[in-house]
Amino acid sequence: MKLLSTLTLWLFILCIPILLLSASVGWTTNSLWMYKYGSHKYHVVQSLAESGLHLADIELEQVYSELTDYFNSDKQNIRLTVIKAGKPFDLFTPEEVMHFRDVKGLVRLDYWLFLGTLTYILAYAGGTLIWRHKLSLRRLAWAGVAGVGVTLALIVAVGLGSLVGFSQLFWQFHLLFFNNVHWAAKGYMLMIFPLGFFYFASLVCVSIFAGLALIVAGVSGGYLVLTRNNNNT
Repeated sequence: MKLLSTLTLWLFILCIPILLLSASVGWTTNSLWMYKYGSHKYHVVQSLAESGLHLADIELEQVYSELTDYFNSDKQNIRLTVIKAGKPFDLFTPEEVMHFRDVKGLVRLDYWLFLGTLTYILAYAGGTLIWRHKLSLRRLAWAGVAGVGVTLALIVAVGLGSLVGFSQLFWQFHLLFFNNVHWAAKGYMLMIFPLGFFYFASLVCVSIFAGLALIVAGVSGGYLVLTRNNNNT
């Protein structure tokens, strides 16, 4: 029984960083503000114009909007048509379409990780609250602090990896999560999503990740401080 209690507690602790990370990734992926700001920051419209594709800012924003809609839809493939030289033009090549399908799979995996970890955390916390023992509540709070500790360790690891070289880290990510090289397909995809754009998106994601971790730390740590004089600690 003690072993089971320890295992379920550690699973709770490990679920916290996974929950916060999956929430941060999902939030960033669906943030149109992030796409709009990133495209302006890295001059995407100008890069496209230099290649012969003239899109207004509002048209590029529509492209990003349709991509996020696609990630949350039941469509297998995405097809975006724009006007080039006065004629309809498929924005993405077949290889790029296949890559977006792979990306959609990762987005859906992220959603499932979020739902799975959230379900376990709520079930574990609910079971603890049912007992109404202050010792159990403090144990839950300490587990929250420990989960934040793991989260901060992940943030530091990612930060150090980025300092070593974001492009190398980005390359290794694609080798790990994709079984083809369509992510390097020659087309407009890499112009719409330049490397700097992903660096900015990573900063947004890590900022959300850290912010959520601080909230959990504040709630857990606050409860521990308020009950520090409890004899059951």
